[in-house]
Amino acid sequence: MAEFKNPNQQGGGGQDGRSLFVVMFFMIAVFFGLSYYRQKTNPKTVSPNSQAAQTQSATQPQQPATPSPSVPAPDATSQRAPEAAAAGPVVQAAAESTTVVENELYRIEFTNRGAQVKSWVLKQYKDTDGHPLNLVHTQAAEKFGYPLSLHTYDAGTNATLASAFYVPSATGQLTAPAKLTFQYSANGLEVTKTFSFDETYVLHVDVQVTRNGSPVRALLSWPGGFGDQDTALGYAGAQIDYSRDSHDEHIASKKVSGGETMNGPFDWAGVSDTYFAAIFLPDSPASASLVTLHNELDVAKTIHRSGFGSTSRSAKAIDVSILGAAFGDTSGHTQTRLFVGPKAINVLKNIYATSTNGTKISLSPLLEFGFWGVIGKFLFLCLQWIHLHVVSNWGWAIILLTLAINILLLPTRIKTMQSGLKMQRIQPQMDAIKERYKKYKINDPKRNEMNAEIMKLQKDNGVNMFGGCIPTLIQLPLLFAFYSMLPKVVELRHAHWAWLPDLTASDPYYILPIVMVISQFLMQYYTPSPGVDPQQQKMMAFTMPLVTGYFVLTYASGLGLYWATSNFFGIAQQWVMNQTSLGKEMREIAAKRARRKAGAPVIQGKR
Repeated sequence: MAEFKNPNQQGGGGQDGRSLFVVMFFMIAVFFGLSYYRQKTNPKTVSPNSQAAQTQSATQPQQPATPSPSVPAPDATSQRAPEAAAAGPVVQAAAESTTVVENELYRIEFTNRGAQVKSWVLKQYKDTDGHPLNLVHTQAAEKFGYPLSLHTYDAGTNATLASAFYVPSATGQLTAPAKLTFQYSANGLEVTKTFSFDETYVLHVDVQVTRNGSPVRALLSWPGGFGDQDTALGYAGAQIDYSRDSHDEHIASKKVSGGETMNGPFDWAGVSDTYFAAIFLPDSPASASLVTLHNELDVAKTIHRSGFGSTSRSAKAIDVSILGAAFGDTSGHTQTRLFVGPKAINVLKNIYATSTNGTKISLSPLLEFGFWGVIGKFLFLCLQWIHLHVVSNWGWAIILLTLAINILLLPTRIKTMQSGLKMQRIQPQMDAIKERYKKYKINDPKRNEMNAEIMKLQKDNGVNMFGGCIPTLIQLPLLFAFYSMLPKVVELRHAHWAWLPDLTASDPYYILPIVMVISQFLMQYYTPSPGVDPQQQKMMAFTMPLVTGYFVLTYASGLGLYWATSNFFGIAQQWVMNQTSLGKEMREIAAKRARRKAGAPVIQGKR
């Protein structure tokens, strides 16, 4: 190290200095712009149209037109007692009972109170405390309703259906494949709910509700979010998802209006968070309808916090959005499949819905990676292949994929170094041209002549003024794709590496951000940047590490692992290249320019 000085600190101003600023500005702008882009591209929910209102009126003339997302007190049904005269035989249980249905993927506990689900445990996933993951958000369910409860356009009917004791076809333990039926009849209200289970995450539901023989439009609902939403990021990832005519849409929570009715056709529709989803796949897409449910919940006592003070509980209220969806058929007889499970590529691609034109559509669009989705999906498939066939740890898989990418980009780095050498060779001539025009102001037309001479000189010597930025510009889409992909793949949820407990979350010990800052600084130090002003280079050497360190501090640690590995590979690669004849010549030219500049007289603060 003593025999040569850092080549980054040599040289004068030039086009490459501006190009580096362009890359830095572009990089920061895209990071902040991705979130804004996603918010702007999420459509708003559609209000019920006149056709929907007419359908509701024809089906239920006695019911209010305004839907209610909340469940009122059970005593609201007392006003319907006079209808008992028209009622048929009473079918209801004397007490509450439970039925458990399970296969290798899940364990679902039904209660006959409302014929709804008390817990939905996914056996292959854990919660933040290491227990089997229950997808039922208990706190939200107690307030807004349990999964597979019924949602009508009448508050009193909602309360009756949620509190009634249904008669189940079986109690105790059932192993899929199996069928479970709940029946209830009283005061003219008759309900039949039939659930059919197999070995997958998908079950079939058949729901029919009538009052005095007339159909009631009762929608099957998932009203209370998901049980893995125990952090601020978990609630922020909630959205309404649906597909119409093979075109999928995803609506962020802040754009979802509670009680909005959206009319079909629907290929599929439902609600999801970052990693899990409850999606309805109707037997009759053309007559399907969706009601969006949006409530607020204070989670100050239950939310998990990260960072300093994570074990404390604030007395201040923390209100979060709880999204839900109710889905049914406009005829009042709902027949639909229901997927409840992880948003994993290998799972979603094997679940198909049938659109109105008979086309089969998979649930793959549920897993979206934003603007860089195509690249992000390709990177994850490569990462998954490495995890399956090379190493069984996701952290090491990220490192190996990063090394493979950098090896593939090695020719571009060599080309960049060759371009940099050519730039250094003609730098004295470029300085001479600038010297002739320095007396002219920046807005003087003569400056255009200077730029034209410099561009001609570069062209004649085969120099590309943006050649030094090519590797960075190639890697930026990969970096942004990782940025969008890593926090959204359920396979990396709770995946650990070394000291990192979860590659989709930030480093709780702040080790990786420090490593990132150091590696970025060394990368700036060892990489030659011919033609860059020393003051500009010094600013870049400190600004870029701080910017990258901030993103690693607040974002998925898997991204930081990828970025730091890429930096260390680049440092080692640059050190080797600096020992070659190409690197030695670049250092020699830079040293000569530095000595020449050091001996130049200082005029009004300029060298």
